[in-house]
Amino acid sequence: MTIILSHQVLDELLQKHRVKPNDLAGIDRLFGGADGYYWYHTMRHMCPKTEVMAWANEEDMRKAVQAYENRSAEEDEVKPQELKEAHVAAISSLMSVPR
Repeated sequence: MTIILSHQVLDELLQKHRVKPNDLAGIDRLFGGADGYYWYHTMRHMCPKTEVMAWANEEDMRKAVQAYENRSAEEDEVKPQELKEAHVAAISSLMSVPR
């Protein structure tokens, strides 16, 4: 399973599930529950607008997103959020494509 991240993929996911970009609760539900909106925006920030990021599997995606979060938190001098299983499962389910 390959997991693909781009602004286009994120935008299409919201459209497909009829969730507006400013619907915090809807994005929370879509991306694994409480803090789903946080992780959605973390992924938007970590991926340059014109780029596409891809990971070979769920664990690689988890490591990349958590590493980005850890770096961002360190820059802001705050404690990093921890990516939860529900978020990882939702992201993998929404953004995976068959090989």
